[in-house]
Amino acid sequence: MNSSNIGSTQRIPQKHLLLSEVLAVTSAMRKNSRWASAAHTLHARDSALARDLGLRRATSGDHNQRVGRVSPEADLMGGFQELKRSIRDTDDIQSIPLPVLLGPFFALIRSPISTGPITSVALSALHNFFVCGLVSARSVELEPALVELSNTVSHCKFEASDSSGDEVVLLKIMTVIHDCMVGSSVGAFLGDVEICEMLETVLTTCCQMRLSAQFRGLAQSAESTMLSIARTIFGRLYDFHPAEEEAKLQVNEDEPQHGDLSLSVQTTTIPLSQTVDDDPSSGTLTQDPPPDEASLHDKTADGNGLPALLELLRVLVNILDPNDQVHTDSTRLTALSILNCTIETCGTRIGDYPSLMVLILDYGCKYLFQLARSDNPAVLQAALRTISSLFETMRPHLKLQQELYLAFSIDRLATPPPLRSNVTKKLSTASPRPGSSATSTPTLGPVDTELELDKGSPVPSRPPVQPARGDTRDLMLETLSQISRHPSFMVDLYMNYDCDINCENLFERLIEFLTKGVYPWQYSSASETQQLHSQYLCLDMLLAFVNDMAARARGECEAWNPDFVSPEKLLQSKSRKKLVLTGAARFNSKPKLGLAFLEENKLIYSDLSPEVSQAKSLAMFLKSSTRLDKRLLGDYLSKPDNLELLKEFMSLFDFKDKPMVDAMREMLESLRLPGESQQIDRIAETFASSYFASKPAEIKTQDAVYVLAYSIIMLNTDLHNPQIRKRMTIEDYQRNLRGQNGGENFTPEFLQHIYDSIRKREIIMPEEHTGQLGFEYAWKELLTRSRQSGRFMICNSALFDFDMFKTVWKPVISAITHAFITFDDEYVIQRAISGFRQCATLAGHFNLPDVFDFVVVSLSQATSLLSENLPPHVPNYPVVKVEGQDITVSSLSVKFGTNFKGQLAAVILFNIVNGNGNALREGWTQIFEMFENLFMHSLLPTRMLQMEDFLGGVTMIPLRGAHPSRAVPRNDGGLLSTLSSYLMTPYSASSDNLVPEATDQEVESTLCTIDCIASCRLDEFYAQIMQLDSVALVAVVRALEALAHERTIATLKQESDDVMSPYSGTSQSDGTYVLPYDPAAVFLLETMVSIACHTTQCIEELCANVTEIKDALRDQLYISLDLIANLPPSVANSVAEHVVAGHADRMELSSLQPCARRFRIPRQLDLHSISLPILPQEALGQKITPDNFPGLLSILDEFATVAGTTIQFPPPKPRRTTQQPSGDSPPIDRGRKSVDLIFDLKRIIAPFSDSTKMQPAQVWRSYCLPLISSLGHQSTNPSRLVRNTAISQLQRLLLGPQLVYDEAGHSQVEEIFNNVIFPILDELLKPQVYLLDPQGMSETRLRASALLCKTFMHFEVAQSHRQHVDIRVLWIQILDLLDRLTSTEKSEPLYEAVSESLKNVVLVMNAASILVPPPATGDDPRDEQQRTMWTCHAGKIRAVHARILVRSRFRTPTCIRGLETCFWVEVIHK
Repeated sequence: MNSSNIGSTQRIPQKHLLLSEVLAVTSAMRKNSRWASAAHTLHARDSALARDLGLRRATSGDHNQRVGRVSPEADLMGGFQELKRSIRDTDDIQSIPLPVLLGPFFALIRSPISTGPITSVALSALHNFFVCGLVSARSVELEPALVELSNTVSHCKFEASDSSGDEVVLLKIMTVIHDCMVGSSVGAFLGDVEICEMLETVLTTCCQMRLSAQFRGLAQSAESTMLSIARTIFGRLYDFHPAEEEAKLQVNEDEPQHGDLSLSVQTTTIPLSQTVDDDPSSGTLTQDPPPDEASLHDKTADGNGLPALLELLRVLVNILDPNDQVHTDSTRLTALSILNCTIETCGTRIGDYPSLMVLILDYGCKYLFQLARSDNPAVLQAALRTISSLFETMRPHLKLQQELYLAFSIDRLATPPPLRSNVTKKLSTASPRPGSSATSTPTLGPVDTELELDKGSPVPSRPPVQPARGDTRDLMLETLSQISRHPSFMVDLYMNYDCDINCENLFERLIEFLTKGVYPWQYSSASETQQLHSQYLCLDMLLAFVNDMAARARGECEAWNPDFVSPEKLLQSKSRKKLVLTGAARFNSKPKLGLAFLEENKLIYSDLSPEVSQAKSLAMFLKSSTRLDKRLLGDYLSKPDNLELLKEFMSLFDFKDKPMVDAMREMLESLRLPGESQQIDRIAETFASSYFASKPAEIKTQDAVYVLAYSIIMLNTDLHNPQIRKRMTIEDYQRNLRGQNGGENFTPEFLQHIYDSIRKREIIMPEEHTGQLGFEYAWKELLTRSRQSGRFMICNSALFDFDMFKTVWKPVISAITHAFITFDDEYVIQRAISGFRQCATLAGHFNLPDVFDFVVVSLSQATSLLSENLPPHVPNYPVVKVEGQDITVSSLSVKFGTNFKGQLAAVILFNIVNGNGNALREGWTQIFEMFENLFMHSLLPTRMLQMEDFLGGVTMIPLRGAHPSRAVPRNDGGLLSTLSSYLMTPYSASSDNLVPEATDQEVESTLCTIDCIASCRLDEFYAQIMQLDSVALVAVVRALEALAHERTIATLKQESDDVMSPYSGTSQSDGTYVLPYDPAAVFLLETMVSIACHTTQCIEELCANVTEIKDALRDQLYISLDLIANLPPSVANSVAEHVVAGHADRMELSSLQPCARRFRIPRQLDLHSISLPILPQEALGQKITPDNFPGLLSILDEFATVAGTTIQFPPPKPRRTTQQPSGDSPPIDRGRKSVDLIFDLKRIIAPFSDSTKMQPAQVWRSYCLPLISSLGHQSTNPSRLVRNTAISQLQRLLLGPQLVYDEAGHSQVEEIFNNVIFPILDELLKPQVYLLDPQGMSETRLRASALLCKTFMHFEVAQSHRQHVDIRVLWIQILDLLDRLTSTEKSEPLYEAVSESLKNVVLVMNAASILVPPPATGDDPRDEQQRTMWTCHAGKIRAVHARILVRSRFRTPTCIRGLETCFWVEVIHK
């Protein structure tokens, strides 16, 4: 009957229900033949009736004989009859004591003569009583009834019948116990003894039934009942008050009451009818309590409490002991199931009860960890589940226990190294315990893998552990995954273990294991499915770690608990731990090196004071460090030079009130005795001195301690060495020490205690802790450390994420990359993609460019877009038109279109870097390698192919270079040979021009590639490059430079050395190697130039702030300009216009040093087609500086000069004249503009002279003379327009006010004539110059003569008038030039112009009193210079003028006026 029927049965009167159950039981009894006769028997009961009526009834012998033979069956039947009579007249049976109502049922259940069916009916009746409420908290005398009920179900006896009926009885017993303890309200009234009795019944049934396959169903039912009971009773811990319960427990321990409280579990297989019998012969085993656990006693005052729970927990823990051969794995499975249920129910509450917690932390964890090595899969699974529940609920109390388990799990799960033969032999000789593996448990001392390799001397290594394989590995990995599912798990590991100098670096070890676990195993016997499952689990834990850290970076973290150690101290401890580990490793290699390192890093001798000497400081470190090799430590301390250190080391032990054996144990656990007897003697003597100083009882002299120490070492060896057959007895030991205590004997009790302690517990030297004894020692050390280590800190804090991520980012990203590339599961790929993004986010959050670079490099390798050997030529790929667009079907587009993983990697890569370019450094190389590959296959967006041409537009980078036309070899044959040659030439003679056809599948793959590239948003990313910070831009340019260098300089060097290379280079006639056109190299160079042009502000900033960069940039610029200047003419001419336009832009870089060499470049170029960069008038003062003025003037002069080279000179044939191009011709127009710009440069003379505070002579030399020299040079230009413009601008400049020169001196004026004017006329008078432009050269000569005379009048006449400068020589030269002009060419305009100019000069000279004729009469008022001037030049003037008249065909009015002028002067003279 279940609880759903309770509501309906409550309507039936309880009296009716009781009578019905009595009838059911008695009916079952009557069905049995042995009960049938007893059903109608009345005995002795009529005596009460006779007595009540006052009668005396005589008894016969037969009656007495009948009464003596009353059967037990009749007595049991009579009990029910009596119950019926007692309730006949009672309407409310709740008023009747409960023991009276239930007594007959209890008696029948306990009776050994009852059968299975009868007992089953009686138990069903009890169950119905609980259901209908007859047994409830309101029942009279409930507690005595419950005591009797507990005794009844615990001692149920019945005759065996068929097995199915017997199984039903046991099931009914479980049901009644469940009703009593869980299913009703009376459970709280049960005492601890009653609870223990019923729990013992259920637990015994569970354990026994598991042993028989026939009754597995019964065992499962009993186990289910036990689990339900455990949940209920342990759930009451939440209602108890821990302090009160612990106090009551202490009272019960101090004052034992009646009835021992203990559980006993019967585990041997017996008949079901005796399963719950308490007969001693049934094989019941009473569990011994764990050591140091006091016996618990009954608690009957006020119901059950902590004692019963403690007793059940004790029994469950004891069953788990794998070294107890009494219990089987089947029994342990039951105990594990119940214990796990208990921990799941109240694990979080157990920590509040010290008595329960001690049991779990010590024996519970100890046995569970040993069962984690079980070879039984069921036991292993149950143990691991219990362990995970334990850590889930009690983690704050299990710091060192968790460290041990995690270290052990990592050791078993890690790929085992190949074992050496001696290790294998050592393992094979070990004797395994039942339920445990042959290998020993790992030691608890912290070990770092990386330090084991430091300088080839590892710290004490962990004993080899049998690797987990198959299902065992899967179980352990699943458990590890379940334990680590908390977001704070890795943080907790780091701050509790990695930051604790006495613990392992569990975080680093776990990450190392997980990252290696993602890769496939080598030499593994696991199936592919198991291996893949293991890889998935490792990857899942790694990605969970990254995801949790990314969540904390977003602010999803907890505040630091102020009760914990401060994060600063933990991080300091981590730093110190690294130094200590390194120092310990070096000490284990060579003590002197280790001590030197420790002293250098202030780990020793930093606490020196009057109280702390150097020896004591070192001794404190050596004793406290658990990473030192104990063998080396003992050897080092026992050296003669370190005797003072040894004394300080021994003084650190507290031997006060400590027995001699325990003191020896403590000392020998800290170091290992060396092999030499003298060293052992020093240690023993120092120990004796230190121990005797603590004033031990029973020992009278220090020598006695010394002798005892040796005797204990010898006794330990004698009693536990397996090679010694005859062991030392206590009598032998006493005899050996006779008279050694200051001449007296030690007391027998004293020596007996030493002997018994050594016999029961061997002293195990350090590094010899193997096997079960080693595990016991290690566990003892763990418990000792746990009392000092404190609680396990749990906090999902982000304070340690930077250090954690910085330590493990590289293997984590590598593992994620491997998973992304190799795994095919979509969920795993999606998780890996999220891992990449989160790693990139963390790299930006922590400002770790190396991490971001590594993510980019890893993803770029997964894209398959990197090409190691990219050919310089592009094959002829087919081009198809799809939806109106031309699509190139290349090998890369087809291959990449079918690579879904590569497409995913590309999209993720560029989604990550898009907007995060400032975080990239070395990763730019891979990005531009992919761009380069995409460019070669016509897959880049158009925006990335449009490069600057410096002429106000953009150009597309061609994939193929322009091939020069080849001369067709002349065929000397006739018509037939020509035809035969044509016909015999195959169509496939030139395979370069063949274009393969693209299939539909290839076109579809190419479209997939194009869609993927579009999803990458490369054009957006390329645009973002121009906005990067200066540091990132430097990295970009360096990457481009490196790639371009590899494809240009490195290739040229390699191919020029390898003549037989298949590279399609060519050689010039001079033997030099020519690099063929490489579009990839051009793309890289153009990209680099474009980026540099768009980010000039960053270059300015770098140059302004960093002098070293400024100088280096300037030097690199000069080198680059020299390289451009030395380009071959064919190359230089093709880029001439762009180079010059770029020069105009670079003039803005006013912060650079003088770079006149920059303007040498155009002289090497063919400037016929170069557009002249025109500077606006308002920008002259902004862009032109004193530094770049000479270079600018030089390049403008070069432009003007090139205009003259456009003149086509005919061959020397008659009637052929030179053709002058029109003024609209670009070269001529550029030349004219250049001359105008040269003239406009006069405007900057005054500002420059004012800003630089230069003297007039310096201004003349730096600015004025170069300007007039350049204009003078262009005054003889073959181009008529350029030449005439230059002469005009020169005249304007010379006669204008902007010219600055030293008026006090005459040398600068002489330079004008000697260096500018005279050379112009000399050049114009040359016949070959005249032939350059016969039609226009006369006009030029005319202009030049006018320039000569006007300049002479402007400078010489005025200056001579002021300063009396002698101009006779200069005037003679002018007359000679004028004479030569008129003599070289027959030109009437020229004659007239020269004559007019001469007249003007004479008149001006006369007006200036330079050329003064003598007076007609009287004294001559002229000075000596005037007389000389007239005497020397008057005749010369007349002669020159006369020749002009003679040469002139017509005497023009001008000639006549000139002649008249001369005569007029002469008249004046007269």
